[in-house]
Amino acid sequence: MESMVVSLRNGSDVLFLMLGAVMVFAMHAGFAFLEVGTVRKKSQVNAFVKIISDWSVSTVLYFLIGYPIAYGIDFIQPAGALLGDNQGLELVRFFFLLCFAACIPAIISGGIAERAKFWPQVLAGAVFVGVAYPFFESLIWGQNSAIVQGWLESTFGAPFHDFAGSVVVHSIGGWLALPAVLVLGPRMGRFVRGKSHPIPVSNIPFLALGSWILAIGWFGFNVMSAQSVEGISGLVAVNSLMAMVGGVLFALVAGKNDPGFVHNGALAGLIAICAGSDIVHPLAAFVLGGIGALIFVYGFQWEQEKLKIDDVLGVWPLHGIVGTWGGISAGIFGLPLFGGMGGVSFLSQVTGSLLAVAYALVVSGVVYVLIRSVFGYRMGDEEEFAGPDLSIHHIDAYPEDNVK
Repeated sequence: MESMVVSLRNGSDVLFLMLGAVMVFAMHAGFAFLEVGTVRKKSQVNAFVKIISDWSVSTVLYFLIGYPIAYGIDFIQPAGALLGDNQGLELVRFFFLLCFAACIPAIISGGIAERAKFWPQVLAGAVFVGVAYPFFESLIWGQNSAIVQGWLESTFGAPFHDFAGSVVVHSIGGWLALPAVLVLGPRMGRFVRGKSHPIPVSNIPFLALGSWILAIGWFGFNVMSAQSVEGISGLVAVNSLMAMVGGVLFALVAGKNDPGFVHNGALAGLIAICAGSDIVHPLAAFVLGGIGALIFVYGFQWEQEKLKIDDVLGVWPLHGIVGTWGGISAGIFGLPLFGGMGGVSFLSQVTGSLLAVAYALVVSGVVYVLIRSVFGYRMGDEEEFAGPDLSIHHIDAYPEDNVK
């Protein structure tokens, strides 16, 4: 009887994580459609191919290198040993956490769209997913967490809390993207003689579809971060919902009904809530998600018009800065004073969030400067003018339009 109970529990956990993995895997379709809708028609094929290629490279490298770095578990052993006595739970855990790791190149893809060479960016994504991201993951969630988390707890009274990756995934991804965007420089015609010339998006319905797919999959991203049926929390689900709608409504007002801001506002709310989704009150989730949307709306305008950084999808403010806010906000709204569950330290959250920023900037700066020096990173002027679809993939998104 006891063995049946254990088997049922293991099976339930395997199914639970498998469903979560599939939901987060589907989010990569969201990344693809969000980028396809935001770039020009001559860059749509490239966006689709980048996302699925980066996913595939990420799968192999995270299986062989990244997951062992993060969690100290090696999969180079017989299939029977991999299945073990828990019905392959560690394998689906790998699948689930791979979906998080593969978000890194997907996030970067939106920032460097329309002018980056294909294979050098695949190489950069491979380095990040295979080595750089798993090492930081190991410090917060994995086998080396005692180093950083132990220090934070002994110094500030609580470890760094990031339940579903506001910082470990989104902030890291957004801050890794910033040096890439700076190394590339703006697209041709984006800024002329110091003046901004915004480049129109190609497809609002695709952009909206990408946002919807991401938002739906996000409930797997957040809720299934419990990683077991026993640990599932309805609070996480409702907090994710409230943060999302807070992001939409705040962006609706601040962005003056702009559909791009509204649909990215939903994502800003969801990014902000990841860290504290298991400890904050739903009303606090609404507020912190709304603040995340304000950070994106005004941050995107500041980035593009004041700093003149051509970050096509605004991934630095959306994932980088909002992700940092998510980590810090868990140390505010997670406190009992604001109706939270407690067990967090504001100083630990600030320290952990800033550590991620520094780590990502240093790693990304080194990687992209080396790639530019060794391989070249930006497409040639003629290739960029023709667009990456024709220059790289030799076909455009609507081939029948070329039939005479």
